[in-house]
Amino acid sequence: MNITSFDELSISNDIKQALAGLKYHTPTDVQSQVIPQALDRRDLIVRSQTGSGKTASFGIPICDMVDWEENKPQALILTPTRELATQIKEDISNIGRFKRVKAAAIYGKSPFDRQKLELKQKTHVVVGTPGRILDHIQKETLLVDKIKYLVIDEADEMLNMGFIDQVESIIQELPQERATSMFSATIPADVESLCHKYMHDPVEIEVSGTGSTTQDIEHVLYEVKKDDKFQLLKDVTVVENPDSCIVFCATQEQVNHVFSQLKLAQYSCEKIHGGLDQKDRFTVMEEFKRGKFRYLVATDLAARGIDIDNISLVINYDVPLEKESYVHRTGRTGRAGKTGKAITFATPHESKFISYIERYVGFSIPVKEAPSSSEVSRAKAAFNEKMTTQAALKKDKSAQLTKNIMKLYFNGGKKKKLRAVDFVGTLTNIDGITADDIGIITIQETVTYVDILNGKGSLVLQEMKDKTIKGKQLKVHRARQ
Repeated sequence: MNITSFDELSISNDIKQALAGLKYHTPTDVQSQVIPQALDRRDLIVRSQTGSGKTASFGIPICDMVDWEENKPQALILTPTRELATQIKEDISNIGRFKRVKAAAIYGKSPFDRQKLELKQKTHVVVGTPGRILDHIQKETLLVDKIKYLVIDEADEMLNMGFIDQVESIIQELPQERATSMFSATIPADVESLCHKYMHDPVEIEVSGTGSTTQDIEHVLYEVKKDDKFQLLKDVTVVENPDSCIVFCATQEQVNHVFSQLKLAQYSCEKIHGGLDQKDRFTVMEEFKRGKFRYLVATDLAARGIDIDNISLVINYDVPLEKESYVHRTGRTGRAGKTGKAITFATPHESKFISYIERYVGFSIPVKEAPSSSEVSRAKAAFNEKMTTQAALKKDKSAQLTKNIMKLYFNGGKKKKLRAVDFVGTLTNIDGITADDIGIITIQETVTYVDILNGKGSLVLQEMKDKTIKGKQLKVHRARQ
């Protein structure tokens, strides 16, 4: 069954309202094929490139099928990187906003005890990296006896990063009665073996026309000596003059070098790699998404978790050593039905890697001559103008969805023995407020956050100045974002 509109799906109005707010109108190919099967709770093996809309293809069914009343996690989504875990958690939260679906992102290099406290609360969906998820399961801070849905995202990258054994250990801890979905750009032998071992009669879905094809992405190869690479980078970027571009390098040291050189040349740029603090990585990603700077210099780390529809140019400053990485890098452009361009610089000793990549993607990458000095000169004025002009910052894609939602802060939580039912009981006693106007309630040790829906936040904020919750007078104000 293929669907042409989300209205055709047998999903709740709460989910449909969120999809409309997110401006999800017409399903992508992967969503059209996957969602009906997922709603039937079938095991799925989905071969789909990045940028195809696959997060919503499993996020919509999960949000629709979870039981809101159940406090323990019902869905587990495994991802290879922290950035991707955070992105998926945000997407799940947006899709499930009006059903009050609570999602948690769990990953390494983030305080374990803080995650432990979050997992003690009502949590419907847990998204995380295998190592930290397994750690929580083994310490019994993540209870998995109610897990009904398992999603393994970017399975091929799990294999490349050495996570596959941890993934298998996690699967062995889960209830056997569950629906399992595997999403991967490629299906290596080890991943295929895992599928057959732990899935029951899986439906195999392959979505073509994205990622490595020439339909949406123009692929170009420049042959260059190592010492001439940076000059070529400057010439190419002047001529191409993209609004948004990722420059991929092989190592952290190379990223640092290229970034510092671009900064000296007064490029609007930032860098990201695994050596940066997690907080800095998240900040860079968020600012890049919003268009605060135009060039991101990155290792392959950034090929995961960047959900941006308008990256017009990807440059492989270094040829990727893994042929699969070429697909994942170039898949950052040509997303959501837009066209893009992928340029690769190849030194003489990297030519053999190009041959491997071409065999893998199934076509030859056209070789072009480097831009001439006259081409660069003609393009320079337009390039300089764009580089010195700050583009209008993009709004978060959930801004429209959340414009009628106000998050309120209350200075009381678990230590005052407050429960979600205490907040619901008090708030619904306000004239004009019903349970449908109350969104996600997050109760922490000393504070509580409550989403007020349907534009009624100001009313609740005013009324709660003089009301008590469970006999306790709490300070209340609009939460800082």
